[in-house]
Amino acid sequence: MKHRLLAAAVLLGAIASLGASTSAVAQDRYCLQGRIWGYPGNCQFATYQQCMATASGTNAYCGINPQYAFAAQRRGRGYR
Repeated sequence: MKHRLLAAAVLLGAIASLGASTSAVAQDRYCLQGRIWGYPGNCQFATYQQCMATASGTNAYCGINPQYAFAAQRRGRGYR
């Protein structure tokens, strides 16, 4: 009985971690880039507007997160 509970807990944890990693990539579509940020930069922005608001007044710009862009290509879809 203890082994079944342990196995179920481990399986549930593995499934939860897989779901969390894929949703994180989908949400972080834009990266703040520039001289101080490098490439790919600070990739924590879900929308272009969020990224541009942070870049406002600085010598930075926003670009598509390469992980998101290349993941879309692997799935056979281009960036929208």
